[in-house]
Amino acid sequence: MAKTVGIGIQDFEELIKGELFYIDKTSFIKEWWESGDSVTLIARPRRFGKTLNMSMLNRFFSNEYEGQGDIFEGLSIWEEEKYRELQGTYPVINLSFAAVKEKTYTATKERIYQLLVNLYSKYDFLRDSDLLTDRDRTYFDRITVDMKEVDATLAIYQLSDYLSRYYGKKVIILLDEYDTPMQEAYVNGFWDELVAFMRSMFNSTFKTNPWLARGIMTGITRVSKESIFSDLNNLEVVTTTSDKYVTAFGFTEIEVFDALEQCGLSEEKEKVKYWYDGFIFGKYKDIYNPWSILNFLVKKDYTAYWANTSSNSLVGKLLREGNRDIKKSFELLIKGEHLRCPIDEQIVYNQLDNNEAAIWSLLLASGYLKVIDYDQLEKLEPGVKACYEVTLTNNEVRLMFENMVSSWFKLVAPEYNDFITAMLTQDVDAMNEYMNLISCEIFSSFDTGRRISQKAQPERFYHGFVLGLMVDLQADYMITSNRESGFGRYDVMLEPKNPSEHPAVIIEFKVLNERKEKTLEDTVAAALNQIEEKRYDTALLAKGIPADKIYKYGFAFEGKNVLIDDMKH
Repeated sequence: MAKTVGIGIQDFEELIKGELFYIDKTSFIKEWWESGDSVTLIARPRRFGKTLNMSMLNRFFSNEYEGQGDIFEGLSIWEEEKYRELQGTYPVINLSFAAVKEKTYTATKERIYQLLVNLYSKYDFLRDSDLLTDRDRTYFDRITVDMKEVDATLAIYQLSDYLSRYYGKKVIILLDEYDTPMQEAYVNGFWDELVAFMRSMFNSTFKTNPWLARGIMTGITRVSKESIFSDLNNLEVVTTTSDKYVTAFGFTEIEVFDALEQCGLSEEKEKVKYWYDGFIFGKYKDIYNPWSILNFLVKKDYTAYWANTSSNSLVGKLLREGNRDIKKSFELLIKGEHLRCPIDEQIVYNQLDNNEAAIWSLLLASGYLKVIDYDQLEKLEPGVKACYEVTLTNNEVRLMFENMVSSWFKLVAPEYNDFITAMLTQDVDAMNEYMNLISCEIFSSFDTGRRISQKAQPERFYHGFVLGLMVDLQADYMITSNRESGFGRYDVMLEPKNPSEHPAVIIEFKVLNERKEKTLEDTVAAALNQIEEKRYDTALLAKGIPADKIYKYGFAFEGKNVLIDDMKH
């Protein structure tokens, strides 16, 4: 009989003692321990069991649970006598930054300080131990919410010393979600300040700590070594492209299909695979996100569970404010095509605003992209960067991005819908009215506000606009942009899937050039002339679409002002 499936439970003991559904990942304990690595950083997308595995490690190694190994009975780790003897034998410092999501540097430090105060309170018995000196006790007492920064950065280092003295053994340090504050720092503009603080803390905790036996950090991204890990040459980094621990986080296809059978859902295997399969760790394919699978087992409904579990504000910001090349690439991805791009798994957050490779790297680390193929480094010429072939991970992720694009136009949804209707019925007057309302409302959404030129604004706008067309009209149209047809490259083409029911549309965007044109009327005329002179309708005519069913529009921009005309006027 299938066990009850608990949603959102991240405490190992609660799962096991509650006899809830659990896929055995305890072999990770052995794999990690036998690796011999001093400090390990494991990067996996959110909701992939990182916190549950850290809870499992704590429950296994911590001497708080000495003699309580029976909770592991029946699990793979308990099959070997060596590991039965290892259970409950280490002092463990267990800390999580998952809740450090503040909007300012001061608030972020205060939240971290509170976590450190709570940690010291847990070990308050150490303060009065004969093993601590008066100087140690003075430092112990300085760990308060208003402590100095230097005391905070040394807090885990000092606690390691106290615990090691008390128990006569080096400590294991577990730090979950180490990069959550880093992402908030980037989004909210205090990156440089937080980096300096984190670098000092991580150096003392994981590098210069003589009382450290082993350490693990987990997070979504591998923040660049130059940012916060510059001194950690003892750090083993395990990313989504690494071959270590490939089945320790996430569910394998065998595990998913077995769970479906236990729940009487065997007939759903192929559909579940279409929706939720696609994650690849190292060379291991067909990995599923646990959050989506657990929710499906309970609710038996297909929707974007994982992709909607938390804010996608950073990803949305990067795509919405990205340049036209980023948006053009994303047009390909949202249509299910592949993209070749350079990937650097060391995420440099302060390069995300202007480095396309950094954005694709973040999307890969976050689980939104999967690697289809990549260049073998040994086969490349010196100085040539390796490129990866990537695509959206699965149908769930595609749906999430479609919803994200739709949300960009949410404030002007009525006008946007009316504009689409007017475009497909050749009502140019209505198109002008609605498009000017739309552009005034959402132009700033496609502008980072960092000295973007008047010319660049329409470029950002129209590629975001094209993504909106793709999401809203993809059931009836194939939407492409910047493709060759005739003697040039058109800006946007809507090719109907059923030409007998829907017209085709060609759109050319132009920004007023004061050296060539005096008015927007001149600019829109130039756009329409280009459509004709370059014969952009060639591809459509070749497919048998009648000329009178090909609507041709010129869009002229001057700042937020837009003028639209067609070949009839």
